[in-house]
Amino acid sequence: MPEVPLDFPRQWVEFVNPADPDQMIRADLTWLTSRWTCIFGRGCKGISAERPDAGCCVHGAHFSEKKDEKRVRQWVKLLTPELWENHDLGQGKRGWIEKEDGADKTRVIDGACIFHNSEGFAGGYGCALHHLAEQEGVSFIETKPEVCWQLPLRRTYDNLSYEDGRERTVLVLGEYDRRGWGEGGHDLDWYCTGNTDAHIGTEPVYISSRDEIVALIGEASYAELKTICDARDEMLRGNRKDLGLSPHPADPV
Repeated sequence: MPEVPLDFPRQWVEFVNPADPDQMIRADLTWLTSRWTCIFGRGCKGISAERPDAGCCVHGAHFSEKKDEKRVRQWVKLLTPELWENHDLGQGKRGWIEKEDGADKTRVIDGACIFHNSEGFAGGYGCALHHLAEQEGVSFIETKPEVCWQLPLRRTYDNLSYEDGRERTVLVLGEYDRRGWGEGGHDLDWYCTGNTDAHIGTEPVYISSRDEIVALIGEASYAELKTICDARDEMLRGNRKDLGLSPHPADPV
């Protein structure tokens, strides 16, 4: 089915971070209570028609900072040929990192990230770093570049100034829609966050992506956010349209 329009009414909430009074959390409740789920390997058409099998891993991953790259490097050392299809290429002379506009990113091989294992590979289809996390018994948040484990959540920052002179940093948590990719996002051949095909989750995003959200906003803020989302989700399931509530338009009716 076609994607829903990018611009539709959303409901947001703002609250002060319980662990940091100088920070405000602004969260997109419409997205966080949606039934989106990753459908890689079970209906995902990929962002490029040339490599639909690679999902959203066709461009490689930029690192958010040196610390991000250093962390991933340590995990890459644990990858074996049995777990990583491109192991020999990645450990070869050119390595697994390349430069793009002066910044480090994971190397692209045949139109996909070097860590992408093809369908039928004995070590597992998809991200080798994801499979490594499963093997090591840790969260993929530990092994994958930040941009990979955050998608399709999006964290940005804003500033809030009050008339009395006080200022707060605003952490904005929302949906990583096509626009989050920059101008090229509108040229993606397929995209999941606003597509009904991917809104088939049995749990809302704030539950299914708990670990990622905690990593983005902290435990205390997540606890506050969960209380708010729980209430909204309960009212949505009760079809309380009289309160002006509406689900994400890509959610099942």
